[in-house]
Amino acid sequence: MGEISPVPATNAERAYEILLERLIMLDIRPGEPINDDRLAADLGFGRTPVREALKRLERERLVVAYPRRGTFATAVDMTDLADISEVRKQLEPTAAGRAARTATPDARAHLAALAREIADIDDTDDPRDVLRRDVYVHRAIYRAAGNPHLEQILVGLDAHATRIWCLFLDRLSDVAGHVREHIPLIEAIVDGDEQVAVDLTRAHVIGFEQAVRALL
Repeated sequence: MGEISPVPATNAERAYEILLERLIMLDIRPGEPINDDRLAADLGFGRTPVREALKRLERERLVVAYPRRGTFATAVDMTDLADISEVRKQLEPTAAGRAARTATPDARAHLAALAREIADIDDTDDPRDVLRRDVYVHRAIYRAAGNPHLEQILVGLDAHATRIWCLFLDRLSDVAGHVREHIPLIEAIVDGDEQVAVDLTRAHVIGFEQAVRALL
């Protein structure tokens, strides 16, 4: 599937991307302590890049630092689901519509190739790998919208939504189908059909919330 983001330019950005994925996929469990010295040794970076990455993740509410106690992965709070969905239902369609309207030819070609790749996702594929593809698809759409401020907000919201998704991954029966839903959405963006892109995105976000609530 390629890289989720462009190759980071600094060690702090590389550390951020690695830790972001671990937090999103719950490889670092909610409430788990995070030792920056151990992380620096594990990642092969100095302490400063790791601390910079953790500060950024703290601003995004993925980690929390307590004086004299240390840094911890934040809890996944199900009461946040409604708040996250409320914002995503407004901003995700905005990003998809903007991408349909303004994406560059290169971005459209990239999305078209992406649609072909996710069409090959099989129901028997590892759900964690499938979910990583879901994250990649979302980020590709955000980037195609061409608004870095909107992209930054949506990457953060999607991170929190994916953490919720991961909590129920072993109970969700159609993760592959959820990701394949992006195919007609991507095709609408590539074809420049703004309204269809907006409508499909809103339905997708609503479907995510309904799927999670059905398991509560």
